[in-house]
Amino acid sequence: MPNKIQITSGNLTVFAELNDSPTARAIWDALPITARANRWGDEIYFAIPVKCAQEPDARDVVQMGELGYWVPGHAFCIFFGPTPASEGDEIRAASAVNIIGRVEGDARVFKQVKDEAAITLSKV
Repeated sequence: MPNKIQITSGNLTVFAELNDSPTARAIWDALPITARANRWGDEIYFAIPVKCAQEPDARDVVQMGELGYWVPGHAFCIFFGPTPASEGDEIRAASAVNIIGRVEGDARVFKQVKDEAAITLSKV
């Protein structure tokens, strides 16, 4: 059974499922986490108090709604559209990320989260 989390920022509440990867399990164990959102195109990322290595299946091209962990910045990433690194319609992270889960529903709702907004990850 996947671990469900709630992502909250202002009036926005979105649910997501974490996969069973080592990185996702480490993040689950660290919840709840509150941070300040950083926007990079249609990606939100923020540093979290979890340190994990890059997993063998890490990749830089991701799908809409995927959640990632960016090793160099110890960052939780939410992908909901093109980033400055994207080519064409792809969604590309700054460098390879560990895929840790997926948002339920339309991830484009994260477009309303502003840079520096408080964002909280919690267990459901």
